[in-house]
Amino acid sequence: MQEHISDILNDSFNNLQKVISDKGLILEIETITTKIIKAFKDGNKLLLCGNGGSASDAQHIAAELSGRFIKERKPLYAEALHVNSSYMTAVSNDYGFESTYSRMLEAIGEKGDVLIALSTSGNSENVVNAVKMANSLDMLSVGMSGATGGKIKELCQHNIIIPSSNTARIQEAHIIVGHIFCQIIEEKLFE
Repeated sequence: MQEHISDILNDSFNNLQKVISDKGLILEIETITTKIIKAFKDGNKLLLCGNGGSASDAQHIAAELSGRFIKERKPLYAEALHVNSSYMTAVSNDYGFESTYSRMLEAIGEKGDVLIALSTSGNSENVVNAVKMANSLDMLSVGMSGATGGKIKELCQHNIIIPSSNTARIQEAHIIVGHIFCQIIEEKLFE
């Protein structure tokens, strides 16, 4: 079993090495971080969505920014769109699961806000619809996916595409990128 554990760790390490060596991806992370900082400075908010593990990652990133990451500081308006279970079940029942995030964005999204849409495949229908709604509201749309980027690659203004088709490896890299966002946002906004 120890050898298998080492193999899994090496697989994760090798995936991160691909991310580290992709200069275009590093530049995209920098660009997105800069735009999120500007949105916060302008009084806008960061909204995030995903399903399953990606929903957990969305909630994790939102918590680091609305609570704190490293520094004691003022909270930032960052929210994962799935945290109201009554809303999620009501909209799923009345309109269909594919409408859960787009309907919430229609209610609270504003021009200048940022949507981070997490989907390892890039094809989750409710996430795709959220990106479409964000674009219609003149929000900044950021896709975080893997492999080919899926449908959200073409819809989002910016993309973090992890070079893997393994869901676990994609999600591991997503949370590292999320932590990079949080750390730099905190450093730049609260110097």
